[in-house]
Amino acid sequence: MPTSANDEPENLIAQLQEVRLEHRDLDEAIDRLEATLPLDELVLRRLKKRRLHLKDRITLIERLLEPDDLA
Repeated sequence: MPTSANDEPENLIAQLQEVRLEHRDLDEAIDRLEATLPLDELVLRRLKKRRLHLKDRITLIERLLEPDDLA
């Protein structure tokens, strides 16, 4: 059961779309950065860390949107 307005399904779906878009954009930025020389390892590491954070957020939102199997 949603606990706040941010947990409403409509809001979660909108958040999911935004996070997926940012994740995809980071994928593209990482690919471009890896193709350039010299490689900026610090920036690459920060982008990959952000991308991992977004992936975790996507997983969390998807879980919140799934119906409870035990209910």
